[in-house]
Parts: sequence; C-alpha cells; structure tokens
Amino acid sequence: MMTTYSVQQGRTVRQEGIPSADALRAAIWIDLLCPSPEEERAVQQALALEIPTREEMQEIESSSRLYKEGEALFLTANFLYGVEEGEYGSTAITFVLASTALVTVRYATPKAFAVFANRVLRAPALVASPDAVMLHLFEQVVDRLADVLERVGADMDRASRSAFQNARGTSKVKLKARDAEMKDVLIALGQVGEVTSRANETLLGLTRILTFVGAENVRKENKSTIKTVLRDVRSLVEHAAFLNNKANFLLDAVLGIINIDQNGIIKTFTVASVALMPPTLVASIYGMNFQAMPELQWDFGYPLALLLMIGSALLPILYFKRKGWL
Repeated sequence: MMTTYSVQQGRTVRQEGIPSADALRAAIWIDLLCPSPEEERAVQQALALEIPTREEMQEIESSSRLYKEGEALFLTANFLYGVEEGEYGSTAITFVLASTALVTVRYATPKAFAVFANRVLRAPALVASPDAVMLHLFEQVVDRLADVLERVGADMDRASRSAFQNARGTSKVKLKARDAEMKDVLIALGQVGEVTSRANETLLGLTRILTFVGAENVRKENKSTIKTVLRDVRSLVEHAAFLNNKANFLLDAVLGIINIDQNGIIKTFTVASVALMPPTLVASIYGMNFQAMPELQWDFGYPLALLLMIGSALLPILYFKRKGWL
C-alpha cells in the first residue's frame, strides 16, 4: 500500500494508492507498506531511485544498511513493533532520503508511524522537507520507545514485588498458587528482557542512522534536531541497559527463591528416606524364613518389632533436629 503526503496551500494532503508521476514528484513523504511491484516501479520511475527489496533490507552488514547513491541516502534499521498487542517483534524499515522526497519502505506498522501519520495532517510544518519528516519521525519513535520502557519498568516493579512478597509469605500462600505466581513472574521478566533487547536494537539502529546523516550535508536548521534526537537516544540506551541489568538481577533472585524451595522439598524427601531405612532393615530381618528365630515364638514379638521399627525411625529424626537440619 502506498500513501503519499504533500503540502498544498498550507495544509497536508494525504493520498492513498498510486498517484500520477507529477503527484509523486510533488510528494514530500512517500510511505510504502508491503509495496507491490507496481508501486515500486512507479516510485522508481518518478524519482529515479532504486527501491531495495525485502531481502536486501534484511542484510545486517553496515555497508548494506547505510549507503549513498548519487544524492540519495539509503538508511535501514530494525524497529520494535507490536508491543500493544503482546506479539512484539522487530521489523526492518528503509528510509530513502532524496533531495525532494523521503521514501519509507516497511512491512509492519510500528505504533510511532501510525501516530506520526496522524500528526502530520494537523501540523504541516512536520513535512516541510524530506529530512525534516525523517527527523520528526525519529523523534516520534524515540518518544514511543520511552513510553514502552516506562511501562516495562512498571511491569518489572510489579513482578519484583510479587516475587518477594511470595518469598516472605510462604506459610500463608498455597503452594500451587505460589508456583503459578512465580511462573507469571518468570514470564514477565522474560518479556522485559525481550522488549528491552529489541528496543536497544532499535536505538542502536537510530544512532547509526543519525550519525551517518549528520556526517552528510543536511540543512543547517536540522543539525540541532539531530543532536537533540541523538542525546535522547543515548539516554534511552542507558535506561534500557539499566532495565536489562535489573531484569537479570531479578531473574537470578527468583531462580534462587525457586531453588531454595526445591532444596527444601528434596531435604524433606531425603530425611523421610533416611528415617525409613532402619524400620525397613528391622522388617527385612523379621521377614526372613529361618526356623531358628526365637522371636517368632514370643507372644510379644510382633508389638516389640513394631516398637523397634518406630523407635529406629524416630532416632534419626531427633538427631536431625538436634543438628538443626530440620
């Protein structure tokens, strides 16, 4: 799907579908979402640009993601998307910055793109020039990532409180409910690590793009915007690293709590097996079928054997308690 944005008589005009070649050349921002071959050919013929394929956008080497052909800059980075739906992932998006238009090629819709597309309709100044569109779009992406990291931090705090409250109140919480809550905490921490890693990937791509664009001949009024966005990106990188480290710490703490619980269960089974070994030995002795066993003829042989088994089971338990193992 192709969507073009242009400024006519002081207002932003959005048009969907393939417009005429003159309309394409007049557009400031051309957004290609899962473009068809016809849409790609129309843009390439109107702007004399080579639109990269989806396979080319997936390449990870820097020379394939950031390069210049003629007067156009080709910039590709991975962007986080789908956090609201819970099916988050990363998608490669290419920005083709030409002298007359910005072309974005993408196969998913991050929230920032949808929000920015609505903003440009109310604020034509955002599409004053192709590089201004790209930088303002990057600002929207950074703002969106900041919101995502704030929400992730809040989710992690709730998971932390839940984990440690359960650890302190083991006697008041049913075992099954506690196990279910610990499982939810582990899932939440895993999601935090996944989201922060993908957000960090997006921020790293933005840093590379902004550094590359800043080294080129950009409009003077946009250089301050590049510096501002770069500063915001670096602060978010630090915050994402902090959240990732905190998530790893909490993950280790939760796993330690689970290990303590498992050790307690194993210790209980160990004590039970050790306590049952002497009674088993006594029962095995009196279960042998020898004729010369005088106890078999005693009237009190059976209760004596029972008392002997009970006593041999209690002695190890008393010994373990004295040692503080129980």
